[in-house]
Amino acid sequence: MSLRAEQAVAAHTRAVVERYHLAWKQRRLEDILTLYHPEVSYHDFLQNRVFRLAELHDYVQASLPQGEAERLEHVDRIRVDGDTAFIQYQLVLRGGLASFQSSEAITVRDGLIWQVREYATLQYASQHGARQGDAAASASNPLQKLGLSARQLGRMAEDLHSYFHRRQPYLQADCTLAAVATATGYSRNQLSYLLNQVLGLSFYRYVNQARLQHLLGQLAAADSTARMEELAFAAGFNSLSVFYRCFRQHTGQSPAAWLRRSPRGSAATTEAVRPD
Repeated sequence: MSLRAEQAVAAHTRAVVERYHLAWKQRRLEDILTLYHPEVSYHDFLQNRVFRLAELHDYVQASLPQGEAERLEHVDRIRVDGDTAFIQYQLVLRGGLASFQSSEAITVRDGLIWQVREYATLQYASQHGARQGDAAASASNPLQKLGLSARQLGRMAEDLHSYFHRRQPYLQADCTLAAVATATGYSRNQLSYLLNQVLGLSFYRYVNQARLQHLLGQLAAADSTARMEELAFAAGFNSLSVFYRCFRQHTGQSPAAWLRRSPRGSAATTEAVRPD
């Protein structure tokens, strides 16, 4: 192939991929679907799945940015090599709690998207002691069984955080994973995977940290004679030993030591908690 012909192929590839990316950015589902070749294969390596044309409507619809709070942004320029373009982008999910990062190799044939090879990771902003980084890059088979993409994991994390903030289910001593799954519309296995593999927390640790955050907020406005143990039970703790352990893990000190350092002064120390 002559240099001129190679340049023409590359220019055509770029034009198709730029239209494709713009349709994603502007949330135009039908425009995206019309750009797929009848024999398209879409490789999602995070899920270890290959989607064909008949499956892509639901997959794309579930993956599109939702609402003004989600932003699709380039993190590098589109690079083209013949009939294949390489694109990197970041999708900041609702509330900024998580961002989905993707590298895609997109091959064009007959003026349409013939193959997509997507390598995705989820970055989760630290909340409730969560770890940051790649969202279980080595766990593609569980994700395939659970039917989750990186975008869906990010939205699940935000939905869970929002539900705990708005409805405060942790105030109930019998708060369970099954009840939270029913309330948020996810399965128990999906939430369990999110908590253990993405956030690095067990369900009960996530719940207890939410209880502790609630308790510390109550302490800031509480009368100095309020007993911390009573506040702990009111926040949903049903065991003082669990409360004390959670408090130390979160603050690095015992409740009594924390109170001595708090603006409420030493008068609260002997009344609010047991001795160290």
